[in-house]
Amino acid sequence: METIRAYLSGRLEVAVGDITRYSGDAIVNAANSALAGGGGVDGAIHAAAGQAVMEACQALRRDAWPDGLPAGKAAVTSAGRLPLAGIIHTVGPVWRGGRAGEEALLASAYRTSLELARDRRWRRVAFPAISTGVYGYPKELAARVAYDAAAAFLSANDEPDRKS
Repeated sequence: METIRAYLSGRLEVAVGDITRYSGDAIVNAANSALAGGGGVDGAIHAAAGQAVMEACQALRRDAWPDGLPAGKAAVTSAGRLPLAGIIHTVGPVWRGGRAGEEALLASAYRTSLELARDRRWRRVAFPAISTGVYGYPKELAARVAYDAAAAFLSANDEPDRKS
């Protein structure tokens, strides 16, 4: 499984591996709008993180996102059993041929996830290839959007102070 790692010190790294084994500050979950777990990366993260993350997602749905987390947005939960500071859940767009604003929504999913990481002073974050599974976004196009969004964010944002 392809993973993009963003270091808020300005470095990007592309890797292949199991995102649930990432050793950093946070991982990003390619979630569905219902924040209900599912297959692929979403299912693997929920299985590894445990029931506490599902309960946190249910609380997000109840309190902050009763109509579901929209594509391009992101939310944070604890990491449950994973040795991370947290999990950022984001919803990417379903591919509809490229004429339904998919590129802007996918870029927003990366950007809003990075904003949440920055606000928490998380410096090392791993992303899956958002929307490239069952949502059907072509991998080559998604990779370019992911890189451009992350690079633009990192160049526009100062390195956060380390937590004390």
